[in-house]
Amino acid sequence: MTFVVADNCIKCKFTDCVPVCPVDAFHEGENFLVINPDVCIDCALCVPECPAEAIFQDTELPEQQKHYLKINADLAEIWPNITELKPAPADADEWLGIDNKLPMLEK
Repeated sequence: MTFVVADNCIKCKFTDCVPVCPVDAFHEGENFLVINPDVCIDCALCVPECPAEAIFQDTELPEQQKHYLKINADLAEIWPNITELKPAPADADEWLGIDNKLPMLEK
């Protein structure tokens, strides 16, 4: 099992979840974070740290966001690892709760 970063992280990219990860499973893109499923140990420490409520256990991922499991796996292979807290984008709060942000994902 693994945890998955889903739609609500796009353009919010809060990194509060990153420093609590004991195995450094997060990877960073321009406007999104992903979790490497091969590294994640299913500890759930990241879930309560996410202000965007964008992290789900793979078995609890909403049906309309199941494609994020593959997106996380694919992008974790090419994006750099992130291990420290960074400032969120200046407009992050404006993007919270906006649905269907996948077209805005910068790869």
